[in-house]
Amino acid sequence: MTRTLVAVDLGAQSGRVAVGRFDGERLHVEEVHRFPTVAVREQGRLRWDVRRLYADVLDGLRAAARAAGPVDAVGVDSWAIDFGLLDRSGELLANPVHYRDERRAAAMPAALEAVPARELYGRTGIQLLPINTVFELAALAADGDPTLAAAETLLLIPDLVHFWLCGVRACERTNASTTQCWDPFAGAWAVDLLARLDVRSEILPDVVPPATPLAPLAEEVGLGRPTVVAGATHDTAAAVAAVPFRRPDSAYVSAGTWSLVGIEAQQPAVDDATFAANVTNESGLAGTVRVLKNVTGLWLLEESRRAWARDGHDATVDELVAEAASAPALRSLVDPDDSRFAGTNDAAGPLPDRVREACAETGQPVPEEPSEVVRCLLESLALKHGATLDVLAAATGSAPTEVHVVGGGARNALLCRWTAEAAGLPVLCGPAEATLAGNLLAQALALGELGSLDEGREVVRRSFAPAVHEPTGAPEWSEARARFAELFAPQGVAA
Repeated sequence: MTRTLVAVDLGAQSGRVAVGRFDGERLHVEEVHRFPTVAVREQGRLRWDVRRLYADVLDGLRAAARAAGPVDAVGVDSWAIDFGLLDRSGELLANPVHYRDERRAAAMPAALEAVPARELYGRTGIQLLPINTVFELAALAADGDPTLAAAETLLLIPDLVHFWLCGVRACERTNASTTQCWDPFAGAWAVDLLARLDVRSEILPDVVPPATPLAPLAEEVGLGRPTVVAGATHDTAAAVAAVPFRRPDSAYVSAGTWSLVGIEAQQPAVDDATFAANVTNESGLAGTVRVLKNVTGLWLLEESRRAWARDGHDATVDELVAEAASAPALRSLVDPDDSRFAGTNDAAGPLPDRVREACAETGQPVPEEPSEVVRCLLESLALKHGATLDVLAAATGSAPTEVHVVGGGARNALLCRWTAEAAGLPVLCGPAEATLAGNLLAQALALGELGSLDEGREVVRRSFAPAVHEPTGAPEWSEARARFAELFAPQGVAA
């Protein structure tokens, strides 16, 4: 019997809704609705317009109803870290603050005075990044923010949408683990650390494991009364669940707005070496751990595209990538994680100008044409993938023999081919819809249609054929690796 499922995937640039049909052997995925995820400025804070987002989700569920009729389950995944605060009656107190809001980063130094970096890392296993939830909570507490004082429940973005869909206040573990408020060793919120930041732990909801059925859908959108499932609600956890590993020593790159470069493990890797390398440990499906590093990803290309569109060069990403194929090779390189690239165009100037500035500062040729800037960004991102795999190998003792690229970046043949050259390893591309597939597989697990994560990955292997890129060993890429390493030595964190 075919099960019909609906996946809602909310990314930092756009959201989409897809219908999945699982016949026990293969998974068919059909996108039925897409919409932008919109950020707004409200009283000096960058926030998500989450009520508009929810209205778009409901429109997507109605589109799914038109495409499929009644379904068996619905599940939501999203980016990590950001959250909404509810009062006692369940009303949202304010739009969730965007992870790129400047206040969060400004709160980091004072928070680390109260809870030293090594201690925070040792308890949570999460990399020290200024975007982390813990620093937004610390900022709210330090400011005496009235929304924090009035809050009864904190819900991360997918948990908030689940609450509106079915009325259950719960946080799913894969996303909870990203907040730097969760202790994976104790399997509980790190309430004592939060108390030192003057954050009330009572607002933190119960945490449920991935693939947990919550309650029937309460919204009338034509889908009947499917079960709302807290699957793998962190989008990277969903994507990694759908990586069709051929070998246990494989690595992965979930390539989209961010590139998440990592390996899958059974236990967190938390020691002085992983702390120095700023390696993170996030919960995955079926008790797995995603040992990885965040790399600023294809957001760089999207931000550049928007800047050029405003200047009259309104090309699609695919057109820009095609133009880059004929630009001069390995001429100029940048570090994708350069802090000057972190802000939006409005805040820090057009991103292509910042790329040119970085190249000039390092004495490299300055890319002028869009094709040259795109080539610089894609080659640099590929080299950053390879360098990050080297950092992970050194910090964890792993030795990957091949790399799976999943997510939207799997469609970018240049990025995948150049990642193979930069890493010196075979690269298997796909599925591009890994996040949707992983979301749907978690729902199938919750319904008892799959018995294990391994069974789910076998379904992925049967359903999506990967493209394979082998490294050529070209000397120009070896030279570029050495130049990239010299220009941009890996950055860890201060003790």
